[in-house]
Amino acid sequence: MATLGLAAAVRVAAAPAVLTAVSDTPRAFGYTVGDVVSRRVALQVPDGLTLDEDSLPRAGSRGRALELQRVVLRRSLFGVPQSLQLDYQVFLAPREVRVLEMPVVELRFSGTPRAQTLRIDAWPVTVGPLAPAEASPRDGLGEMRPDRAPPLLDTAPTRTRLVFELVVIALLLAYLAQVYLVLPWSSRRRRPFGRAWAALRALPAQPDAGQRRAAFERLHAALNETAGEVLFEPGLDDFVARRPRFAALREDLAHFFARSRAEFFGGGGGAGDARWLVELCRRCRDVERGAA
Repeated sequence: MATLGLAAAVRVAAAPAVLTAVSDTPRAFGYTVGDVVSRRVALQVPDGLTLDEDSLPRAGSRGRALELQRVVLRRSLFGVPQSLQLDYQVFLAPREVRVLEMPVVELRFSGTPRAQTLRIDAWPVTVGPLAPAEASPRDGLGEMRPDRAPPLLDTAPTRTRLVFELVVIALLLAYLAQVYLVLPWSSRRRRPFGRAWAALRALPAQPDAGQRRAAFERLHAALNETAGEVLFEPGLDDFVARRPRFAALREDLAHFFARSRAEFFGGGGGAGDARWLVELCRRCRDVERGAA
């Protein structure tokens, strides 16, 4: 009881007679966008008055240049408001220095001897641009400098590798051309009927006896080389059985052997148009190449 009485006596002795506010004002200059400005106000509240908390400013309220980020109300042991802290953030980025005002705050109190309002006046602060409107003419601080040129890279290794790869590709292409183009083409020309066709294609339609016999000998030589032995008419069926691709020419080859026998052993009975002989050689060449 004695302690409570002492505390009450201290409170009565310390209670102010008049409702007042003493501002601990922040500096009024040197702010830029994003800075936080804190304003602290010491409150002196007489006994009998109670703060209406609805009159406190609300955090998040925003003007054209300042936004109230935080409101902190501190009370004494007896619940009497002692101080108010208001934290504002600058979100204006002016192109030149501007003066802003922390807004007026009016706190309402109710109680005896009467309801009262405590006014906390506005406070000016200056906000400057992030960068001056006109840069210094000093070298390096003036107009925007051009982009730096990209560094030069040593391309010699890349070019060397590229040349090497191109050479390898060229060699591979040459090899493929040799395997799939040159060799098949040359081998076809070196085949028996291919060589015979190259010799007979210029044979005139009405050759003389020597040209005609040479043509028969050419075709006989191609047949012998293809058969792997000297081929006569009795061996024709065995030749066709071993090389079925020539089956379609069986009758033409039999006719060739008959005409050849007449040419060489029948007193030249095969004289006449030799175009059939050239055509037979061509068809044998096509069969040899797999085209027929």
